[in-house]
Amino acid sequence: MEDERWAPGMPVLDRQGVPVRRDAQGGAVTPGRVPETKPTPLQGAFIYLSVIGLMCGTIAITALNLGAQLHDPIVRLPVLLGGMMLVLVTADAGLRIWRSAFAWLGVDRGRGLVRFGWFAVACLGVVLEVTAIWLVVGA
Repeated sequence: MEDERWAPGMPVLDRQGVPVRRDAQGGAVTPGRVPETKPTPLQGAFIYLSVIGLMCGTIAITALNLGAQLHDPIVRLPVLLGGMMLVLVTADAGLRIWRSAFAWLGVDRGRGLVRFGWFAVACLGVVLEVTAIWLVVGA
């Protein structure tokens, strides 16, 4: 036994390798997920920031439906606050997608490349969110 944690009287455990799952044709099955190695900066606050963005969006849309104009503070302030929360959440999600793309390249190249496409969409989302905030605040 080459385990420094082993002491006399302890049972000896035979270590076994992780079995490779096989499909019906005998080929290896690609895993359903790749574990994250480290969390993103906003992972703990992701839900809370999303809730703030949702509430601000609800206030701004309701104000617009009730007749407020884009230049009114009841629209501008929630759009600015909620929009910034949305930008933060989308950027954090983009970082997570970026990391998962590289993690998947070693396991399944196709899934990794698809995640690069997702990352491009997240980047486009950030650009559109910032543009929308700029248009509302500048109105």
